[in-house]
Amino acid sequence: MRPLAALPLMIAISAMSPAAAAALAAHHAVYRLTLDTSKEEGVIDATGTMTYDVVDSCTAWTTSQHLVIDVTNKDGQNVHMVSDYATLETKDGTHLDFHTKQITGQSVTEQIDGTAVLEHAGGRGTADFTSPQKTHVLLPDGTLLPMAHTAAILDAAAAGRRFLSVPLFDGTGADGAQDTFVTIENWKAPAPQSWPALSALPFGRVHIAFFARDTDDQTPDYEIGMRYYANGVADALTMNFGDFSMTGKLDRFDLKPPAHC
Repeated sequence: MRPLAALPLMIAISAMSPAAAAALAAHHAVYRLTLDTSKEEGVIDATGTMTYDVVDSCTAWTTSQHLVIDVTNKDGQNVHMVSDYATLETKDGTHLDFHTKQITGQSVTEQIDGTAVLEHAGGRGTADFTSPQKTHVLLPDGTLLPMAHTAAILDAAAAGRRFLSVPLFDGTGADGAQDTFVTIENWKAPAPQSWPALSALPFGRVHIAFFARDTDDQTPDYEIGMRYYANGVADALTMNFGDFSMTGKLDRFDLKPPAHC
């Protein structure tokens, strides 16, 4: 299970622009999750919550995501899953500390920790994992870290582009960077919203598909759709886990005050 983490031409972004970086908002968000679709009725019900926090620590962004999902399968069995994901990413897009832990039932089913360093934002680099085992992985040229990836999407949307294809390393998998294909639809001028803090911002639908590198398989490993605002906040989500998908609706939202640096 991945975190939330995350266009008339196919483009590769070589760096995070200062304008987009400045526009990203520190915030606290809570989403209520419900079952959307299920393949072959394997999952008959799913509910959950996702809490997402972004903190501006002057020279870096710290993020934390806490995802809780309760699934009922066609045999009536209930499965409780908890996923925690935390990062610290420097604002120049070159350094990422990452931690992922997933618990299913009472067992830890995955834990990933380490550090990634890029030559520059959108450059090649390396990831050093301390768990599940000590490994050293090369990251390809063009790689973006998660907040830089979000900023690149916002840049593309503001420029009127519709597609973005770029490698992403977010620390949620031990194999290194993944390819992402981003589609931006109907980027609109500001309009009144349920959340007043978002009403002054352009917004639109964004779909991100994640693919394993070095494979001809055209099926995404994971997909997420969201209604994104120009500050990087989403108020609606669709998460496709493969066997089932869930929708998320923003239930609580608070902007955090700017950092005093």
